[in-house]
Amino acid sequence: MLDYVRGEVAELAPANAVIDCQGVGYMCNISLNTYSAIQGKKEAKLYVYEAIREDAHVLFGFASKQERELFLLLISVSGIGGNTARTILSALSPSELVNVIASENTQVLKAVKGIGLKTAQRIIVELKDKIQNDGLAMGGDTAVVDVPKSDPVNREVQQEAVSALTMLGFPVAPSQKVVYAILKEEPNAAVERVIKLALKRL
Repeated sequence: MLDYVRGEVAELAPANAVIDCQGVGYMCNISLNTYSAIQGKKEAKLYVYEAIREDAHVLFGFASKQERELFLLLISVSGIGGNTARTILSALSPSELVNVIASENTQVLKAVKGIGLKTAQRIIVELKDKIQNDGLAMGGDTAVVDVPKSDPVNREVQQEAVSALTMLGFPVAPSQKVVYAILKEEPNAAVERVIKLALKRL
């Protein structure tokens, strides 16, 4: 079983990264938090989780062990798959998610696309004690502050955001509409901020 991959960042998008390890490229599905953490770096180390399916082997990559641990806890909850867990970790940083679960804040979890009240309650009930027992509530994470871009309504940001949202399973047309609206409101928003806002509106 793979624990991590380390190498050159060959390709990077808000929803995935290709890490070149001595000539072998590993495609990893990533969250926005991991994207922010490795953006602009030539090399990166991603802790991985390998989801083995009948039709494919899918890698999920994380910039920190804490984020991977939270991902594993999330997919242990009935009804939460890899993409849903990644969406949650894109909408909330690891520390934010820990605080939301610890404080039993179902409203914040409900704001994440695909998470209803019952699912939010199930996540909190099943994970609150585990987070405390695992010491995740005390752990730090590599939170990265969004850096606004100086360009006016940035078409590149728009395209990257829409692409990432479609990779997360959202239809193209609604994604384009929401992203365009967000960029009209915040023309200098970085791509990760646009996606985070879109996840709350779609």
